[in-house]
Amino acid sequence: MSDFERFDLDAYLGRIGWHAARRADPATLRGVHLAHALALPFENLDALSGRAPSLDPADLMAKMVHGRRGGYCYEHNILLWLALEALGFRVTALAARVVLGAATPESRPRTHAMLRVEVPGDPQPYLADVGFGAVGSLLVPVPLALGQESEGEGRRHRFAVLPHDGPLELWALQAYDRVARDWVSQYAFTLEPFAVTDFEVFNWHVGTNPRSPFTRRAYLQRTTAERHLVLDGSRLTETRADGTVTERELADEAEARRVVEEGFGIEVPEGLRLLG
Repeated sequence: MSDFERFDLDAYLGRIGWHAARRADPATLRGVHLAHALALPFENLDALSGRAPSLDPADLMAKMVHGRRGGYCYEHNILLWLALEALGFRVTALAARVVLGAATPESRPRTHAMLRVEVPGDPQPYLADVGFGAVGSLLVPVPLALGQESEGEGRRHRFAVLPHDGPLELWALQAYDRVARDWVSQYAFTLEPFAVTDFEVFNWHVGTNPRSPFTRRAYLQRTTAERHLVLDGSRLTETRADGTVTERELADEAEARRVVEEGFGIEVPEGLRLLG
C-alpha cells in the first residue's frame, strides 16, 4: 500500500477545517490550499533542537495533524501533496532558490519545495505552496503561466523569467509589495521535477547544518485573516491586513514560550529553549 493510500484524508481535512466538497477541481484546490495556509503555522523547532524533522507521512500526521505543531516547507508541502493526490489531483514536486534578500539567485542553494498541480480537465497547471511562510507567500494557488497577474486573499503575484546562464528558463515567483509599490522576487526555479528523496537531502542540510539559519534561532510564522505574525529570534513582527507593521523584542524565555503557544498555536517541545 502506498503512502497516498494510507493517508488519512479525513483527519487532515478536519485539522485544517475544510468541510466542503472533495472534488478534484479548481475550487477545491483553492479552498484546501487556503485552509491549510491559515490553519498550520510555519516553524523550525525540530531544527532548533538539533535534528532534521522526519518527512515520513506517519510522522507528519502525528506532528502536524494530530499534534499542536507546524513545520517548514518540506513538511507542509509533502502533507499537502498527500492530500491533493488523495483528492484526485496530479502533483509534481518542484524546488527553488530563495532569492528574497539575496544578491543573485545563484548565491542561494535550492532548498525550497513547492508543488505543480494539475486539475483533471484543466489544461492550466497551478503552483501550490503552503510552506514558504513569508508575507509574500501564496495563500491560494496561482496559474503557472507567464504574462498574467494573480490576486488572492489580498496578495498579488506574478511570474517573471530571470536572466541566468543555464539551459532552462529560470522562473521567479514575485509578490507585490504595497509599501514599496514594486514587485519583489520571492524564489527562483526551473520546471524540472524533483522527488521526495531530493527533499530528504535538502531537509538534512537545512535541519542540521550549523550555518543554516533554521538551526541557529527560532523562526516561526503564522497567517490568519487579520494578520501575519513572525518570530525571528526574539523579535516579534505583526503585519496587519491593512499593511500596518509593528515590532517588539520579547523580554525573556517565559514570554517567548507564551507567544509561541498562544500566538502561533504551537506546543513547545519539552526542554527546548527558544531564545538560546
